[in-house]
Amino acid sequence: MSSVKSLTETEEKIREILEKLDQLIPPRPFTNVNAATSAEHCRATILNPQDTYCRGDQLHVLLEARDHLGRRKEYGGDFLRARMFSPALKAGASGKVTDFNNGTYLISFTLSWEGQFFLSLLLIHPSEGASALWRARKQGYNKIAFKGKFVNGTSQVIAECGIVLKSSAQLCTYLHGRDQEAFYCIKPQEMSCDALTHKCTQQSKISYLTVKEKDLIHKSKVGVEIMKNYKYINVSGCNRPKKIREKCQVGMELPVPGGYTLQESWITTFCNQIQLDKMKISGCLKGKSIYLLGDSTLRQWLKYFPKVLNTLKFFDLPGTGYFNKHLLLDTERNIRIQWKKHSYPFISNKFYSVKDQHYIPLEIDQLLGGINTVVVISFGHHFRPFPLEVFIRRAINIRKAIERLFLRSPNTKVIIKTENIRETHSDIENYGDFHGYIQYLTMKDIFKDLNVGIIDAWDMTIAYDNNEVHPLGPVIKSQINMFFNYIC
Repeated sequence: MSSVKSLTETEEKIREILEKLDQLIPPRPFTNVNAATSAEHCRATILNPQDTYCRGDQLHVLLEARDHLGRRKEYGGDFLRARMFSPALKAGASGKVTDFNNGTYLISFTLSWEGQFFLSLLLIHPSEGASALWRARKQGYNKIAFKGKFVNGTSQVIAECGIVLKSSAQLCTYLHGRDQEAFYCIKPQEMSCDALTHKCTQQSKISYLTVKEKDLIHKSKVGVEIMKNYKYINVSGCNRPKKIREKCQVGMELPVPGGYTLQESWITTFCNQIQLDKMKISGCLKGKSIYLLGDSTLRQWLKYFPKVLNTLKFFDLPGTGYFNKHLLLDTERNIRIQWKKHSYPFISNKFYSVKDQHYIPLEIDQLLGGINTVVVISFGHHFRPFPLEVFIRRAINIRKAIERLFLRSPNTKVIIKTENIRETHSDIENYGDFHGYIQYLTMKDIFKDLNVGIIDAWDMTIAYDNNEVHPLGPVIKSQINMFFNYIC
């Protein structure tokens, strides 16, 4: 009875989230590109401009959206990205965008550092493009094709697989019953379904966008600057005392933005961040088991940890391969750090083993937990080409697994790292940041009110202006520093 009830609750929650997003991104049909929002014709005005601002002030910009013929837009939904930055200070911060749904937007910046800075406001996609991407995402699971390798002694068979598989052939069903997560393969003749050992993926050439819509999201029209030729803005200290903030800890609510970069270091605005030296980090990690569950942006952490603590050494696990479990050990201090990829959908054109692969909820359920156990979770990029319900279901199931973990071990630390922005012009229909942003909003909604630490990689990578799926060293260093602040 309880599993049926749980399933109903999950389906209901998925439906609620999708309905909310349908309202946020309504259909915006257009007859030609001229009717879409034009970065060149948009008008941005700084409200109440001053010669000099004080650190801590808010600066507001009013944006009036216009189309390519200069006509005022009467609806919102444009996908915008706001940033303030200072190249000389290696400083940056994201801005907060408020959509009034009538063609006007308020862009708010918190002036967090002293000196000169510039403003940037990018039109990533016009509302018509965002609407087209949202419609296209909902239309099918077949933009990525899965292949499974079945092995029986010296015999190997490659079969078609997928999250949804339309075939009259006999299917192998790999079902995680309680969470109702399934994966399917066409069953090879004279082989058991248990003979599946490896998977890989390949991009199909399927598109659900019209020719006009493709033109709208062409790479030349993605991320166009709106605030051109604006002079720099001055900020001084104004002798304002710095606010005394609480130490960073799990369970804190993150504002937007949650911090800024200065001299390439991330500085939080919602908690008192401590810079830990090698000795303190070593003491903090002593006796701890850290489980990194997710994608390759968390595997970057594993590679970076030995730079922070050189006593950590990789333990060579035989036969696991690049995409499977990786392990760091410090036997003297009894430190164990492990990375495992999340289960399907995991996108790779190289075959990877499925024998040491479980859904993140199942990985969490297998942990006893405790004061010396830390779990870090990050997923998103591999979900972007699929209908959003796949991502929502996984996020809900992960939340439920965390709640079960806290019931048996409330002093376990859990950290959620959101996904980051990535290359602006790479396969926008499947992997563009519009999809990532929808997942980012969904993730924050599902994990709110949970006693976890959040590392806002989306906010961070905008501040750093790091448009790469695998962020650069300073970003990883800043993420790990936040991680230490949560657990030490």
